[in-house]
Parts: sequence; structure tokens; C-alpha cells
Amino acid sequence: MAVQRIELLGVPVDICSKQDLEEKILQLLEKKGPSQISFITIWDFMKIRRKNEYAESIRNADLILPISKSILSGAKFLKKTVPFRHNPFDAFISILSILESRYKSFYIFGGRKKALAAAEKNMRSTFRGLQIVGRCVGYYQKQDEENIIQAISKASPSLVLVSEGIKKKDFWSYSNRERFSSGIFMYYRDAVGILSKRIKRVNPKTFEKGHEVWGEIIRNPLRIFLIFPFLWYIILLVWTKLFKKD
Repeated sequence: MAVQRIELLGVPVDICSKQDLEEKILQLLEKKGPSQISFITIWDFMKIRRKNEYAESIRNADLILPISKSILSGAKFLKKTVPFRHNPFDAFISILSILESRYKSFYIFGGRKKALAAAEKNMRSTFRGLQIVGRCVGYYQKQDEENIIQAISKASPSLVLVSEGIKKKDFWSYSNRERFSSGIFMYYRDAVGILSKRIKRVNPKTFEKGHEVWGEIIRNPLRIFLIFPFLWYIILLVWTKLFKKD
């Protein structure tokens, strides 16, 4: 089944099963110009409803994959086709496996120097058929960005992982899209940390239950205030159900 895009409260979300993911990735590899894959949480979802650079980049992404269980619940509540929920780490590994099976190339962008080196080492030992054509640390100085863009463009990788330390996140690749002739760009903040074993990935059972946010709150207690945009999301769903057609 082809990937289908729906709108939920005015936000685009793609319906892409795990079985359809490979076909979609192959399509993006054949596409002229750069492509973008974005994972969105419920809090990302609420930001996309606004008019800002981040929202613009996500709305123009080639593949928008929901992470939060509440996005699926919202679609069901409004009687829309319910998207498939993706664990970002599992989806990332699946994409790497697809690329490896076709001897494609990969570029790692983000993280501190030590973590980045460890992540590259672990990837080389795990994905032996994948060509790692370059890496660059995050948390860089603004004056270094031009050299980074040129390095990625010259390497011409099939996939660029944009990870921690990139302030613009998803918007980085979108804002520089005219500088790249091809390649899939994907922002996944925790990827370098997990690959370097600096941080633990979310337990699959915890993710399945939709409780991954509690780990975020433990790491950063201020994230408890994310409850307010979530409550606004619930209000919008009920309002739309009663008074509007989404």
C-alpha cells in the first residue's frame, strides 16, 4: 500500500507501515534533489500548528512519521485513518539496513567528538555493507557551517543523520536544501548518543505503552510543563469533534 498523508488538526501526518517503509526509502533515493524524513512527537505536532520555520520544514518533509501514541488516538477520535506509530530507533535501524543491502552511503552529523567517534566505530562493525563517507560534530561555531555544508555536499551521501548539537534540528536540512543535489536527511537527536552507548534507548515495552515521556521528565524535570500543550491538544480535539470538520 502506498504511503498516504492525512491532516490532523491541520498538521500533516503520513500513514506508512513498516512494510511500506522500504519502498518509500527507495523512492526517496531515486528522487531528484534532497529529501527529508521527520519524526514528530505530540509536542512537535503542536509546534507545527503555528507559523514558523520549524513548521514550514516539517510540512514540506517527504515523510512525516508519528512517535507519540496520542497522535494516533487523536486520529481515531476524529474518525480518520489511524497512522502507524514508529519507534524512531527501530525505524532508523530499518532504514540503515535498507541502505546497507544496496551498498549505499551514510554521513553522521552531530554529537560531541568522543561520542561521534564511538558511534561511527559501532556502526562500521554492525553495518559492514554501509559506506560511511564522513562525519562532523555538532555544537559547532557558526563560521564553520559553510565548511560543513560543503563537506556533506562533496561526499554526496545517500542518507545524512542529523543528530544532537544542531540548533535548527529538522529545519537545518530544509534551510540548506538548495545546497544539496541529492540525499535523504533525517533528524534524530538521540541517535549518536544511543549508537555511542552514551545514553540508553527507550525500552521497547515502555515505548509500546506510550510512557517514554517519563524518561524525558526524569532527565529534565522542567519537561513536566509539557502537560499544558498536551491539554490544549485534547481541547482542540474535542472542539473539532463537536463544532468543526477537520
